[in-house]
Amino acid sequence: MTTQQLDATTQQNVDTWLSGPYDAEAKATIQHLIDSGNTTELTDSFYRSLEFGTGGLRGVIGVGSNRMNRYTVGAATQGFANYLNKSFAGQDISVAIAHDSRRMSPEFARIAADIFSANNIKVYLFSDLRPTPELSFAIRQLGCQGGVVVTASHNPPEYNGYKVYWNDGSQVVAPHDKNIVDEVSAIQSVSDIKFEGVESKIKLIDEEIDAPYIERVKSNAVNPGVIARQADLNIVYTPIHGTGITLVPRALEALGFKNVSVVEAQAKPDGNFPTVKSPNPEEKAAMQMALDQAQYQNADLIIATDPDADRVGAGARNHHGDFELLNGNQMASLIIYYLLRAWKDAGKLTSKEFVAKTIVTTDLIDKLCEQYGVTCYNTLTGFKYIAQVIRELEGKEQFIGGGEESYGYLIGDFVRDKDAIASCTMIAELTADAKDKGLSLFDLLMEMYQQTGFYYEALVSLTKKGKAGAEEIQQMMADFRANPPKTIAGSPVVRVDDYDALTRLDMASGKTSAIESGKLGIESSNVLQIFTADGTKVSARPSGTEPKIKFYVSVNEPLPNKEAFDDTYAALKTKVQKVVDELNLK
Repeated sequence: MTTQQLDATTQQNVDTWLSGPYDAEAKATIQHLIDSGNTTELTDSFYRSLEFGTGGLRGVIGVGSNRMNRYTVGAATQGFANYLNKSFAGQDISVAIAHDSRRMSPEFARIAADIFSANNIKVYLFSDLRPTPELSFAIRQLGCQGGVVVTASHNPPEYNGYKVYWNDGSQVVAPHDKNIVDEVSAIQSVSDIKFEGVESKIKLIDEEIDAPYIERVKSNAVNPGVIARQADLNIVYTPIHGTGITLVPRALEALGFKNVSVVEAQAKPDGNFPTVKSPNPEEKAAMQMALDQAQYQNADLIIATDPDADRVGAGARNHHGDFELLNGNQMASLIIYYLLRAWKDAGKLTSKEFVAKTIVTTDLIDKLCEQYGVTCYNTLTGFKYIAQVIRELEGKEQFIGGGEESYGYLIGDFVRDKDAIASCTMIAELTADAKDKGLSLFDLLMEMYQQTGFYYEALVSLTKKGKAGAEEIQQMMADFRANPPKTIAGSPVVRVDDYDALTRLDMASGKTSAIESGKLGIESSNVLQIFTADGTKVSARPSGTEPKIKFYVSVNEPLPNKEAFDDTYAALKTKVQKVVDELNLK
């Protein structure tokens, strides 16, 4: 029936779909690929089953076992439903479901709703697209046991995904993550999936969640007087064709900002993302329309959210009068700097407050927390670990805010995932506060560097494809573990933290101690961190989802005054390049 070029597993999966209870359109698509001899597409679509990982699904939309479609989404939902029914046996169980602007997102959300309802689980389904952080809020607001958001974040248009949340509004962590994976893996046949929904168990939601969510975002404001005085702050916003358009302008207006202009060419939700190559606010190209509009309007602030509105990019004029985009480390630091100052000024710091960030995010935040007498907890990469810290300390310590270098931040604990809506309003507020003092956002950045030191971070991401690439990545990690460098950029290495073995090596004494495990988001993970005497830090982390290894390099120097910014910046960039060259990161 098919060509001999298909391997046995691929052929078996193709045959299963052609002979099984799959819809006629799917079978016709497969037959067309067979008839046209398109073995490349057939192989990629069927050589494996799309993996349901600890965070959920992500893949190309299409027909096949290795694609995002009603059957792979169905198996994921059925497995999750089975686990919820086991975990909360005898209880009335409910879930909330949201989706972004991507192709097939509404359809996948509805399929999930039908399956949950068929498994006697009440469903709160957003009537239209909504940001990911609002889904987290809805789970908590409605007292749900779990939730799902259909999104592939800022992946290319051909992708979609499915993220799973637990009853505290955070993405699932151990032991639930692996247990759900096991339940999904146990779905052996499409006939195990209950596709026929029970309409009476599905309730559409929108404004009854939107309104309280906006009120909680509004409650984050620490200086309403500043906002009132700077209500005309000139803000340019782009949702980059995503869900942010539903709530960001509304939230800014609720706080009192009256001069917000949207990039109209990117305002309409569109899963094809027609104006950008990648809908990622980490990339300047995705922000170019906003930059152009801000230049034309002489704006004070640029903000942009990714398709599911959990990440935010920002920019402002620098000390040369040019618009400059701030990176994730800079923006996370500025948010924490502003919040710590505000809490201190308000007399709210009682020694029971904390900040949380990931281990690859700038240590400038640790320095700030130290200066203000606030604990800073460092977690593994992934916002679910920050949420885990908040959950474990609930009722004992007060979360102020936190974030990660990849443009995700959280203020307050009413959401348990990175929240671009709340972040946009806080960035607008701290920009207004700076302007109230005659400063720009960039001036505030330089002021912070004078207080803490100028921290500069760079990410080196190396792609190593195929089996040989995977082996090369493994070898790089093995070499660093076996033979860590003695010096980096002229400074002696003083410590090596291995999160795989959960051990810490003191280079001077040669003694190894344990990194505390199983508490505050730290568990075994393939990450290695190297620290030098002068504060340089290099983190090595293979990606869990892509054929990449990432190196996070952080260096710092004192900044005596704003006039020294350019020279210090140049020196730090040179130092990072020296680190990259010495460690042969290529």
